[in-house]
Amino acid sequence: MTIARTICLGFLALIAIGTLLLMMPFATVTGTWNSFIVALFTSTSAVCVTGLAVVDTGTYFSFWGQLTILLLAQVGGLGYMTMTTFLLLLLGRKFDLRQKFAIQESFDRPFLQGSSSNLMRSIIATTMICEISGIFLLLLVFVPEHGWSKGLWYSIFHSISAWNNAGFSLFSDSLVGYHSSGAVNLIIPGLIIFGGIGYQVIIEMYLWLTNKIKNKQERFCFSLNFKVVVGTTILLLILGTIAFLLTELNNPEILAPFSFKDKLLAAWFQSVTTRTAGFNSIDVGSMTTAGLFITMGFMFIGASPSGTGGGIKTTTFRILYNATKSVLRGKDEVVLYQREVPSTLILKAVAVVFGTATSIILMTISISSFDPELDFLRILFEVISAFATVGLSTGITSSVSVASKIILVLSMYIGRVSILILIAAIIGDPSPSSLNYPEENLLVG
Repeated sequence: MTIARTICLGFLALIAIGTLLLMMPFATVTGTWNSFIVALFTSTSAVCVTGLAVVDTGTYFSFWGQLTILLLAQVGGLGYMTMTTFLLLLLGRKFDLRQKFAIQESFDRPFLQGSSSNLMRSIIATTMICEISGIFLLLLVFVPEHGWSKGLWYSIFHSISAWNNAGFSLFSDSLVGYHSSGAVNLIIPGLIIFGGIGYQVIIEMYLWLTNKIKNKQERFCFSLNFKVVVGTTILLLILGTIAFLLTELNNPEILAPFSFKDKLLAAWFQSVTTRTAGFNSIDVGSMTTAGLFITMGFMFIGASPSGTGGGIKTTTFRILYNATKSVLRGKDEVVLYQREVPSTLILKAVAVVFGTATSIILMTISISSFDPELDFLRILFEVISAFATVGLSTGITSSVSVASKIILVLSMYIGRVSILILIAAIIGDPSPSSLNYPEENLLVG
């Protein structure tokens, strides 16, 4: 079996197990068997760390149902291959080169430098430290308001959901009720950013801090991936905050009634959460058309490679942006931070964007055919949100037909495993060709 098929089938297996568990009577508040479509949609949304929901998670599912969703999001966020590899390490077994390549493929990063077992331990440790830190910080917010039992569970659920960019909330209005809370607007976005920025970036940050603490004289060299991811993430967060502040400033249903501090907090939160997190502190369905389009743009870009988020990724966006700059300047190479980007990566970036855009168009057309009464913009928003594993919704998720729900399920699955990995799983490993064809120019643009 090819590596791509292993990854795709692994996620399918997780979704199937989650669906079965969420159908059980213990998963619902009423104690009755759950609907297959509701269980399938929720399981897929959790495993693919999306957050789209057809029912209210906090009132529809029992504690055991909520715990199942949280565990699925945790495994889905870390990745199927990471979890299976970690279990092998716990059992004391070593994994071969093929499994190492599978980890590399699932994270979309060349992680084979150094010890893979140490890498897996670092990833699990990073996840545990950040999630537990988030839990303790959120306790300060939720316990005074909801008491110890509910406050503890709310803290655990939202910390893990935020770190994995899952977007599931136990509150019916997500985090709208906390739009003015400085603590929530810092803790949740902090978990979202670090969860979506990628484990390689976090590990490099740790190594850099270690060098600083030990007062080592040698200069620490950050990787190109680190520079591109951090630089692009900061830029997008700033631009997003400004864009949402400007477009929704006078919207009477969004920012207009807020104080200036609350407007900044809401715009900041929206800028962070559109990068595949799925929480919302404002009513997304009431946003202006301009605000919805900006949201779709940020959802399409998404998070960073080897993180818990989706989208085409910040590195893909940056490569294509710099490729456009090179064309405009009449240059033949794409350069990032004084490093030339290999042509294979440029081709992969083009393939990712083309495959993603094509899939979104086809899914949007399909849902528009099944539910012609729905507004096209809201359908497009829903599809991009599903495909980029974001989880934001204008409020139509529960009202679409069963066929449209299945299409959204497919969108979430394809977006999580990556369109290129799915195609590779279907067609198998490409056979190498030694043929070289003559070049010929043609008109473009």
